[in-house]
Amino acid sequence: MKIAILTSGILPVPAVQGGAVETLVDFYLDYNNRHQLHDITVYSVPPQLTPWMKIKRKWYSITHQGGYYHPTIEFFLHEAMKDLRKKQYDIIILENRPAYALRLKEVTQARLVCHLHNDFLNNEIPRAKEIYNNLWRIITVSDYIKSRVQTINAADKKCQTLNNGIDLEKFKNNGITQHMPALNQKTSHMTLVFSGRINKEKGIMELIEAMNRLADYSQIELMVLGSSFYGNADNENEFAQTLKSKAEPLKGRITFTGFIPYSDMPNYLKKADVAVIPSVWDDPFPTTVLEAQAMGLPIISTQRGGIPEEVTENNAILLKTDEHFVDDLATAILDLYEHPEKRQKMAAASLERSKLFDKETYAKNFFKALEG
Repeated sequence: MKIAILTSGILPVPAVQGGAVETLVDFYLDYNNRHQLHDITVYSVPPQLTPWMKIKRKWYSITHQGGYYHPTIEFFLHEAMKDLRKKQYDIIILENRPAYALRLKEVTQARLVCHLHNDFLNNEIPRAKEIYNNLWRIITVSDYIKSRVQTINAADKKCQTLNNGIDLEKFKNNGITQHMPALNQKTSHMTLVFSGRINKEKGIMELIEAMNRLADYSQIELMVLGSSFYGNADNENEFAQTLKSKAEPLKGRITFTGFIPYSDMPNYLKKADVAVIPSVWDDPFPTTVLEAQAMGLPIISTQRGGIPEEVTENNAILLKTDEHFVDDLATAILDLYEHPEKRQKMAAASLERSKLFDKETYAKNFFKALEG
């Protein structure tokens, strides 16, 4: 088949600047190239805009108000459509931008497939029914996201769940120690790791509060891997600054590394004993959970979004994000600290569970979802 891929319009593909969506696109493109399945064209933003393109984008944002998405995304779609209207494709894949369908229907007869990574299509969003009707198929990253789409049509037959995958060979704790200059090298009894964007939704503030409740347990340490935005090591917003202030009483036990390139993540994760992924929003299907599993880490997370679909009770402690969340988080951390044998059993279960989420299976099933 002839397939076009429209990326999200924010980060480039290949995923040289990070991004979970972009990395997943890389996985199925690599699989397609190795197996020579389809003729695929990718429409993506460049890693850096030329001065002329910046001027064009600025002018577009001034002259085109009221688009469905942010003017930056609308400009990307506008430029892609110039080429799309000249080409004939069997399928156009919309990466996490279902409302692209509203404009694409004007320039193509191709079947539109939305690969939906977030809760961007439900009965509460503008023009939901129209968007849904213009999509031929919707591939969702979790049953949770599928259930949200089905609020538009309870008799839905378009949605198909395809769980994310990761590179299991890359995320593999093989015991090789490399120099990690950003880490506090002091030996601790138990090291926790948080990885992800530094924002409110990821629950990092609650994790810091839980660590403060455990101030007397000096052998529990925390590594915080990530920055305020993808690929940005230095851009700290007000929330990140407040977070570091709250962590100040535990200075020396909490390490903020800043942005870590995706290729370096396994080297940092192998320094940890437990992964804490305390999302306080309905996280669709975070790859941070999959990465922690593949590294053989016990997991403390929440009963939100698609997270319960990724783990089992054998390798994860899932908490409610209610008024007792911080206390429960501290209790779960202390439980694993005091019971290393439990950590060992959970670690083995994580390794076993991780086998279900390899990138090869993901990519193979992605192309199967485009058939028929």
